[in-house]
Amino acid sequence: MKILILGVNGFIGHHLTNRILAQTDWIVYGMDLADDRLGEAVNNPRFHFLEGDMAINKEWIEYHIKKCDVVLPLVAIATPKLYVEDPIGVYNLDFEMNLAVVKQCVKYHKRVVFPSTSEVYGACTDPEFKEDESFLVVGPIQKERWIYSCCKQLLDRVIYAYGTRGHLEFTLFRPFNWIGPRLDSLDVAKEGSSRVVTQFIAELLMKRPISLVDGGHQKRCFTYVDDGISALMKILENKNDICKSEIINIGNPDNECSVKELADILKNLFMAHPAHRNDKAYSEIIEASAMSYYGKGYQDIYSRKPSIEKARKLLDWKPEIGLKDALRMTLDSFLEENKGAV
Repeated sequence: MKILILGVNGFIGHHLTNRILAQTDWIVYGMDLADDRLGEAVNNPRFHFLEGDMAINKEWIEYHIKKCDVVLPLVAIATPKLYVEDPIGVYNLDFEMNLAVVKQCVKYHKRVVFPSTSEVYGACTDPEFKEDESFLVVGPIQKERWIYSCCKQLLDRVIYAYGTRGHLEFTLFRPFNWIGPRLDSLDVAKEGSSRVVTQFIAELLMKRPISLVDGGHQKRCFTYVDDGISALMKILENKNDICKSEIINIGNPDNECSVKELADILKNLFMAHPAHRNDKAYSEIIEASAMSYYGKGYQDIYSRKPSIEKARKLLDWKPEIGLKDALRMTLDSFLEENKGAV
C-alpha cells in the first residue's frame, strides 16, 4: 500500500510514519515544512519526503494523490490561541487547502482518511459524544474560536456527501486530546500558543506561572499517542472494508480530568523528576480570565468526552495507557527534548 501524508512532520504525522515503517511493508510519501521530528524515518528506503508547502507545491501533491492508494491530509492549525488571532489563516489552511486535496481524491478515486476533531462536538451537552448521534453545537459568530470547529465540520460534511453518493471512499477519525513525545516545541510554548499539556510543562520548565483559564474547570480526556496511532493503523488497514464511510472517535474516556487537576498532576510530576526535584522554586498555579489570556473572541468548551464503542466494535481497539503514565511520559520526553534550552 502507498500512503500520502501531508503534514508528515506534525505530531500525528511523524508518529504514524514511524509506526508504519516499523510494522508494515507500506510505502509512505510525505510532505511538510521540515523533517526535524521524523528521526530515522528519513533514511528509510520506503519513506519519500519533500520539504514543501501545501500552498506552493500543488503539482507535487496532485501527482502523489494519483500515485498513492490512501491520502491523509493532516495539515491544520490546531491551537486555540490562533483561532482567535488569525481566523482567516485558519480558514484558508484548515478548510480551503484541505478541500482542494479532497476534491483531487474524488477526481482520482482515492481513499481519504481525514482527521476531523473532537472540537466539532463543540458545546454538546451529551455525557459522552457519539459520532452518529450527538449534536454539533457551536457559539456565536463573534466568538472566533469556533472557526476551527466549523472548518472541520464542513469538511466532514463535504467528505460524507461525496462518499455516500459513490464519489469517494473515506473514513473520518476524531482524535480526543492526543498527547505524547514531540507534541509541541518549546518555542511555540514560549509564545503561549502551545496546546494545554505542553504549555503547562513549558511553564514549569521556565518557572513561569501556570494560568488556569476561568479557573480550569474545563474537562478533557487525554489519549496517549501510542494508543491513538494503534487505532489509526487499524483504520488504514481497513480490513474487510470495516471502516468504509465511518466516523470514528479515538480517545480515552477513562483519562478524564479537569484542567486544574491536570496542572496539579503535572506540577507534582515535575517536582518529582530527577532533574528538578531539587529546584529552589516552582511555578505558581494562578487563575486568569479567558478575556485576558485569549482575547474577546474566545469561548471555552467545558466537556469533551468520547464514546469509543464504535472503535471497540469496528477496530477491536481500546486505549491501554492511563492518565498519569501518559502525562509522565509526555513530561519526561519534553524535558529530555529541551535539556539545556532554558
